[in-house]
Amino acid sequence: MWAIDWTKQRSAFIAAKDKHANEARQRLVLQILCNADLDGLIAQDHETKSQTCKRLKRLIERERLKGVKGHWSYDLNRHIGLKQALDTLKSSMREDTVSQ
Repeated sequence: MWAIDWTKQRSAFIAAKDKHANEARQRLVLQILCNADLDGLIAQDHETKSQTCKRLKRLIERERLKGVKGHWSYDLNRHIGLKQALDTLKSSMREDTVSQ
């Protein structure tokens, strides 16, 4: 029984660690490329979120093109962070429409 508890705790720790790493990646990418804070963007109105989504889509596309061309400045972590930030922002927009 003790081993089962340990396994559950280990799984919970790994999941929390992965979630924290994903949030840190999103925050860093937004701070560097967009000079914006994730919490600040989530608190904005729908129009500002929509504009930020368009900007993130452009940045993702530019990063994708760098990767396809094999450019030396392509960074997979930056690409992942941009995509995760866009997904987080879109989910907050959906939550806003559901709560209204």
